[in-house]
Amino acid sequence: MKNIVYSSIPYHYLKRFALVLFFINTPFAGAQILDDQSAINTITRGIKKIYNWQFEEAEKVSDTIAYLFPGHPVNHLYNGMMIYWMNFPMLPSSPAREEFEEEMNKCIELSDSNKVPYTAYEAEYLLASLCAKGLLLLFYADNNLSWQAIPVVRKVYRPLMRSFDYTDSSTDLLYFTGLYNYYREAYPKIHPVYKAVAFLFPSGDMELGLKELEKCSKESMAMRAEALNILTWIRMYFENDYEKSFPLCKNLITYYPDNVHYRIMYIKNLILLKRYDEAESIINDSYKNNSHPFYSAILNILNGLISEKKYKDMVHAEELFNIGIEALTAFSPYGDSYAAFGYFGLSRVSDKNNDSRLRRLYRKKAMDLTDFEKMTFDD
Repeated sequence: MKNIVYSSIPYHYLKRFALVLFFINTPFAGAQILDDQSAINTITRGIKKIYNWQFEEAEKVSDTIAYLFPGHPVNHLYNGMMIYWMNFPMLPSSPAREEFEEEMNKCIELSDSNKVPYTAYEAEYLLASLCAKGLLLLFYADNNLSWQAIPVVRKVYRPLMRSFDYTDSSTDLLYFTGLYNYYREAYPKIHPVYKAVAFLFPSGDMELGLKELEKCSKESMAMRAEALNILTWIRMYFENDYEKSFPLCKNLITYYPDNVHYRIMYIKNLILLKRYDEAESIINDSYKNNSHPFYSAILNILNGLISEKKYKDMVHAEELFNIGIEALTAFSPYGDSYAAFGYFGLSRVSDKNNDSRLRRLYRKKAMDLTDFEKMTFDD
C-alpha cells in the first residue's frame, strides 16, 4: 500500500512538498543556533546574499558559519543550498550535481546521527535532516528522477509531521505549516483525481495556511523570500488573482533586485495585468544584463507576448516564440511551463492565420506541458 501511495503523488505536489521540507533552512528551532543571536544574524545575512545572487559574498558567510559551528550539519546545508542556486537550473548532467548531493548527504548523516529525543536539540537536527532531504527531493522531482525521489519521500513523512511540534520556536516555521495547510486542501480541489491520495494525509486549512505564509513573509528572519515567492505562486497560479500577486512580486524584486528569477516573475505578472509598457521596459533591460541561456529563452517567450499583445506583430511574435521554445528544450522540464506559454502563443498566431490544424496542434503541446490550464495569456 505504501508503494502505491507514494508513487501516486504528482510531481508538482512533490516539488511543493520538497519546498516545504527544504526551505525550513535557518534558523534552527533548537539550542545551538537560536541561542546565538550573532549566528542568527550571520546566517540570515548569508541567505539574503544567496537570494540576491551575490554568491561571492555568500561564500564568505559560509566560512564564518564553519568557524562558528565546526562539524555542524548547517555547514553542509548552507553549502548545498548555495551550490543549488549558483547552478540553477541544475540538471542531472550538471557538473555541480555530485558536489551538491555530497553536501546534502553529509548533512543528513550528521543530523540523523545526533538524535536527542524530547530536547531542543531534537528539533535542530530533525530540521537539518528534513531540509537536506527536502532539497534533494526538489532536485529529483524537478528532473523527473522518480526512482531517486520516491525513497526520499518515504523517509521524510513522519519527521515532517513531528516538526509541527516546534512551530512555536520560530516564525520561519510558519512557512512550513502554511504551505502544508494550503496545499493539502488546494491541490485536490484543482486536481480531483488526487483526492484519494490526499485523504491519506492529515487535513489542512487553506485560510490558515495563507495567514501563516503572510505572517512569515513579514516577520521571519530567514524565510521572507520563500514566503513571498510561494504566496506569489499561489495567488498567480492557483487562484489566478493577478492583482493580489503583483505587490508580492514587487516586494521580491525590491528586496532582491539582482535575482533574475524574481524579475521574470514580475514581468510575467505585468503582462497578465496587461501593463505592457512596464513589462517591455524591464525585458529590454534584462536582455542587456543577462547572459544565462535559460533566462534568455524565457525572455524571448515573454517578449513574444509583448509583440503579440502590444504591437499586434504576429510575425515577430511567432519568431520569438519559436526561438524561446527551441532554447528551452535544453532545460526541460524546468522550462516546460514557459515553453507552454510559447505554444499557446503559436496557437493564437495560427488562429490568426486561419490554420486550424496548427492551432490545435500547438494548443495540445501547450496543454501537455502545463499544470495550470487557465494561464494561457489568451485574454
